[in-house]
Amino acid sequence: CPLDYNTGSKGCSECGKSFKKRSQLTYHQHIHTGERPYGCSECGKSFKTSSDLKKHQRIHTGERPYKCSECGKSFKSSYGLKLHERIHTGEKPYKCSECGKSFKSSSELKSHERFHMGKRPYECSECGKSFKSRSHLIHHQRIHTGEKPYKCSECGKSFKSSSYLRSHHYIHAGEKPYKCSECGKSFKSSYDLKLHQRVHTGEKPYKCSECGKSFKSSSELKIHQRVHTEERPFQCSECGKSFKSRSHLNSHQRFHTGERPYKCSECGKSFKSRSHLTCHQRFHTGERPYNSSEQKSHDRFHTGERRPYKCPECGKSFKSRSNLNTHKHIHSTHRLFIWSSTL
Repeated sequence: CPLDYNTGSKGCSECGKSFKKRSQLTYHQHIHTGERPYGCSECGKSFKTSSDLKKHQRIHTGERPYKCSECGKSFKSSYGLKLHERIHTGEKPYKCSECGKSFKSSSELKSHERFHMGKRPYECSECGKSFKSRSHLIHHQRIHTGEKPYKCSECGKSFKSSSYLRSHHYIHAGEKPYKCSECGKSFKSSYDLKLHQRVHTGEKPYKCSECGKSFKSSSELKIHQRVHTEERPFQCSECGKSFKSRSHLNSHQRFHTGERPYKCSECGKSFKSRSHLTCHQRFHTGERPYNSSEQKSHDRFHTGERRPYKCPECGKSFKSRSNLNTHKHIHSTHRLFIWSSTL
C-alpha cells in the first residue's frame, strides 16, 4: 500500500483516507473488500478483525473483564468502559459544530450530525428503510430475522440488543440506577431517564411533518404517524385484530391470556398494563398530573372544545379518542352484518 513519507501516514489506494498504523489501514480496507476473515465457531458470524471476534465471543461466554471502579458495572471492551466512565465524569469531548451539543463518543456525534444533514446512509436490503448508523440498521434487521442473541441467564428470555437485556436485568435485581436530579424518580436505563427529563424541560424534539404535533421520542412520533397512514402492523394471532404499536398488541393479548403482570406494591391489585397501574397508584398518592387524560378532558369544559374527536363515518363527536374507537365498532359490526346478510 502507498506510503506518504511527509506525514508518515499510510494511505488507502481506494479512497485516499490516511492512517497512522498499518493495522488500521488493513482494518479499513475490509470496508472496500467486504472481507470478514474471522468467523465465530459458536454462531458462524464473521468479523473484520480478531479483536472484533474476541469482543463478539463475550456475548456467548458472558465475560465482562472491564470493571468500572466507580459503580462496579462491567463491560466487554475497554472502549465500552471508557465511554461508560464519562457518565460519572460528565465528560463529553465531541462537540457538534452546527448546534454546539456535546457527546461522549465520536459515533454519537456522527449519528447526531446526520439530523442536520437529513442523511440516512444505512439501508435495509429487506424493506428499504434507512438509518443514521450501522448499529441502528443491525438492530432493525433483527425484526426481519427474528434474531435475539442476548439471553438472560436468570429467566432465559432473549433480546435483540444488549441494552434491552441490561434493562431487563434490573427487573430481577429490582434496581433502578438512573435517578432524576429534578424529582428523584429512578429508572432502569439512561434512555428512560432521558425521556423522563423531557417532562421537566418540556422538550419535544420529534415533530410530525403531517400535522406539526411534537413528541418526546422518535418511537412516540412513529406510533403517532400511523394515525395519518392508518398503518397497524402488529396483528394478534388469536383474533386477528391489528394495532399501531407492539405495546398495544401486548396489552391486548392479555385479554386472551388473562395475564396481569403489573402489581401495585401498596394494595396488591394487579393490572394488564403499566399505564393502568400508574393510573391506579394515583389513588394512593393523590397525584393529579397536569397532562393526564382526565385533566385534558376537564380543560375542555372551560375552553368549549368538549368533543374534539369526530367519527369520519357519521360525523358524531366524542370527548376522548377511546370513546371514538369504541363507537367505530358499531359501524364495523353493522357492515359485517350487512355483508353476512347478502351471503
